[in-house]
Amino acid sequence: MIERLLPARVACADTYDADAPPGTLYPEEAQLVAKSVDRRRHEFAAVRACARRAMAALGVPSAPVLRGHRGMPLWPEGTVGSMTHCVGYRAAVLAWAAEVRAVGIDAEPNEPLPPGVWDLISVPSERARMPMGEDDPAIHWDRLLFSAKESVFKTWFPVTRIELDFQEADISFRTSPGSGAEGTFTAELSLSAPGMPRTFEGRWLVDGGFVVTAIALPASPSV
Repeated sequence: MIERLLPARVACADTYDADAPPGTLYPEEAQLVAKSVDRRRHEFAAVRACARRAMAALGVPSAPVLRGHRGMPLWPEGTVGSMTHCVGYRAAVLAWAAEVRAVGIDAEPNEPLPPGVWDLISVPSERARMPMGEDDPAIHWDRLLFSAKESVFKTWFPVTRIELDFQEADISFRTSPGSGAEGTFTAELSLSAPGMPRTFEGRWLVDGGFVVTAIALPASPSV
C-alpha cells in the first residue's frame, strides 16, 4: 500500500498482521526491546523485517536499525528512510540520500481521534476548511490530519534535529479526481531551517481500514 504514495526511487515494504512474521532481530536491536512486552517486541521486529526488505530492494546490505534522539531510526550510511506501525499494518521505506533529501511515512487506523486531541493538533485555518466527514463519512479527516503531521515531523526532524510542534504545520488536503479516498496535501511550516523548504508536498490514501500518508523531498530540484 505505501508504494502507491511514493516515487519509484523509494524502496517500499509493508505487511499486515495476517502475513507478518515476527522477524529476526540483530542483537543490538533485541537489546532495545529486551524489557518490552511481547506485543511491542513483535511490532518492533515486524517493522524491522520490512526495513530489511526495503534494504534488499534498494541493494543495501542488511543492517540493524537502531534508534537515535526521540526514537529516530538510524539508517545505513548514504540512505534515508522512515518506518511506521499501527495495529494491523507495518511499513518501512528507504532511498539513497543522493536522490532523496528526506522521507516520512505514517499509518493510522481510519478511526476518529480520541476526544480532545483534534483541538491539540489542529490550527484554526485547518479547522475552518476540513470537511470532517461531511463529504465522505468513510474518511476520518481528523485522523488523516494527525497522520499527515506525523509524516511532516518524520521528514523534518532527521535533517534539522529541531523539534516541530503540531501547531507549526498548517496542512491542506486535496482529493484526486475520480477518487474520494486518496489525494495530495500541502504542509506550510512556520519554522525554517537551512537546506529545508518551508512547504512540504505529500500524498494520502485511505484503504483497508487505514489512513496512510507520505512525503519524499527530492535531494535537489532537478531530481
